[in-house]
Amino acid sequence: MTRATQADDRWFENAAAAQIHAEQLQFAERFNGRAAMLGFLIGVLTEALTGRGILHQIGLGTLLSQG
Repeated sequence: MTRATQADDRWFENAAAAQIHAEQLQFAERFNGRAAMLGFLIGVLTEALTGRGILHQIGLGTLLSQG
């Protein structure tokens, strides 16, 4: 194997690794975004059903009344 061939092989390996890493980051960002949207929706629905705000539901309602 010549030096040029080894350099080409390394370049392709690095390019493939970078592409795999980018795809993994896209998947993670998509998953986190969907989880955040689902959490927000659950919070809003719970607030609508109970009539109490999200902060009151998790025990931080006293912070609002101190204002």
